[in-house]
This record gives sequence, structure tokens and C-alpha cells, in this order.
Amino acid sequence: MSRRSEIDRDLLAVIQQGLPLCPRPYAMVAETLGLDESEVIARIGRLLAEDTIKRLGVVVRHRALGYGSNAMVVWALPEARVAEVGRCLGRFPCVTLSYRRPARPPEWPYTLFTMIHGRDRATVLAQVDEIKQQCGLAEIDSAVLFSLRCFKQRGASYGERPSATRAPARRPAARARMEVPA
Repeated sequence: MSRRSEIDRDLLAVIQQGLPLCPRPYAMVAETLGLDESEVIARIGRLLAEDTIKRLGVVVRHRALGYGSNAMVVWALPEARVAEVGRCLGRFPCVTLSYRRPARPPEWPYTLFTMIHGRDRATVLAQVDEIKQQCGLAEIDSAVLFSLRCFKQRGASYGERPSATRAPARRPAARARMEVPA
């Protein structure tokens, strides 16, 4: 195995456990691997460009932050409006995730999915109403799917972990199962 692929494999194994919560997480990853911070950033950039890493994002443990009511709001938008509405939704702090999916008519007409977190259901529903008003979605078919239970949530897995001395410990996480409110 080449030195480059070995380093990349170790880098992927370290970052798939989560970045450290500190002012310079890439510097800490670099220190773990015996690399320079700039090299870690460049390697991650290359791995993203090559599609080895599909997405680099944050897994928010919302319940630990006091957000006990969480809902996936699905919107049945014409394809021509998805990007425009997605940009509008992205302006709202309560929206933590938004993505496009193909509709599966007639049972599932929804093309845009949005995760909204709130302290309680009433707050989430009020946020949905505000979003509908501000983004011109009052007449758009939508559904609010509230979480029922938490399960383990984690980022992507890219393969084996490096030796125990080089990999950070795993942190607990949560995932949600959804329900449609009555």
C-alpha cells in the first residue's frame, strides 16, 4: 500500500469518529496523525473533490441541547421551485437540514425534506407556519413528521480504524424515528 493511501485511510478513520470540539479541530487531527494542519485540510479537500468523502457535516445531538421536539417537514414542490424554496428555508435558524429527493407519486409526492428542531411541538408547528408564510408555501402540500424515539446517530464510516493509540473514542449519538401528527 502506498504511503499516500495509508495516510488517507488513517485520516478517514480518525475523522469518521468526529472532529474534536476545539478552536482548531484540523490541527488536533493533524497532531494525532503526525501531520501538518495544512496537509490535513488539503487531504480532506482532495478526498471531497474525489468523492471519497461524500459529505462533511455536523451531527447535532439536539436533545442534549434542550430541543425535545423535532420534525421532518416534507414539501410537495414542483421541481422548478425546489432550489428557490430550499434557499428560503435555509434562512431560518430552526432549519438544520434540507435536501431534495425524488417524488414517488401518488403515495409520496414530496420533493424537499427539511429538519426543524424546537423546544416543544407547539414551537415547531409555529416555526412551520412562519416558514410557510415567509416562503410562500401556504398552498403547498406538506406534512410534519415528528420524532418518536431516539436511536444511535453517527457520521459516515469509511473503513477500519487506525491503531487504538491514534483513534479518538466514539461519542454517543441519537437518531429519530418519525410520526405524522394527528
